[in-house]
Amino acid sequence: MTFETIGRHSARAGRSATRVGGRLVVRGLRRLADGATPDVPVPPPARPVDLPGRGTTHVLDLPGPTPDAPVLLLMHGIATTGPLTWFSVLDDLSRRYRVVTFDQRWHGRGILSEKFTLDDCADDAVAVLDALGIERAVVVGYSMGGASAQVLWHRHPDRVAGLVLCSTSARWQGHLGERVFFLMLRMANEGLLSVAADKVQAHASALPPLGDEAAADADLRAWCMAELRSTSLWSLPVVMAELGRFDATGWIGDVTVPTGVLITARDRAIPTERQRQLAARIPGAIVRYSPGGHASLVFDIPRWKPVFLEVVDEVVDAVAERPARGVVSG
Repeated sequence: MTFETIGRHSARAGRSATRVGGRLVVRGLRRLADGATPDVPVPPPARPVDLPGRGTTHVLDLPGPTPDAPVLLLMHGIATTGPLTWFSVLDDLSRRYRVVTFDQRWHGRGILSEKFTLDDCADDAVAVLDALGIERAVVVGYSMGGASAQVLWHRHPDRVAGLVLCSTSARWQGHLGERVFFLMLRMANEGLLSVAADKVQAHASALPPLGDEAAADADLRAWCMAELRSTSLWSLPVVMAELGRFDATGWIGDVTVPTGVLITARDRAIPTERQRQLAARIPGAIVRYSPGGHASLVFDIPRWKPVFLEVVDEVVDAVAERPARGVVSG
């Protein structure tokens, strides 16, 4: 294969990733426009938080019922934001826990940088905990956020009291077609990374400021659509290529904190079998199933939410039962 052929195929992979991501966003917008939005309140606005030496992200920090409530750190999925991934459960969770979520870099109003890595996302999460005065938290990750949560435990195990991993896996690429796709995508990004970084920054710079009054008056559907549009499609090939490199299979079996794995049984984005394999690799993992697909946390709430809340409660209870190893409040 010539370099010209490789370049042509890698560029095609980059364009394909952008188109796939674009279709997912458009599909989500259409479902929201068709009235599929759940009956939950609009989240309060996030606030900008400077992370020294790293940049500025937007953080949503819900205090919970008491000052010493256990802390949950929620990591969001690809092409979304912290509040958008988790808006359907924020009200329920905040009745029992202090809940923190933020926009990961290259997403929404997250950190702008020259590159995107899951290592940086994990370190950003620790910087958010530091900024909020939180020592340890139960880290909850969905899809890409599940990968970020695993890396966070691997790099900073002293900051993770427990894990809840939803619709995610220990690695993104498996069969030959996926390996070829991610290889081409990485090669495409070598030449397009600086362009993508500039496009992401320009997109972020054009976002309207968040305000309390606007958020309070927003219709949930309109808010969801605005949150969806806050992430540049130019970020998707870069983020997907990084997910293609992610592989926790060599160390995820070393996890010793209480861990729950919520598997979506009809998942076409992250194959269900790959989610099962993740659960099997973690000693003592609490495993629960939701019958729907990858977007169940928004579009299959009646069946997904009770299972999710149950898993979170079980993990938090398991953490509390460990002497001197409970979740530290903020």
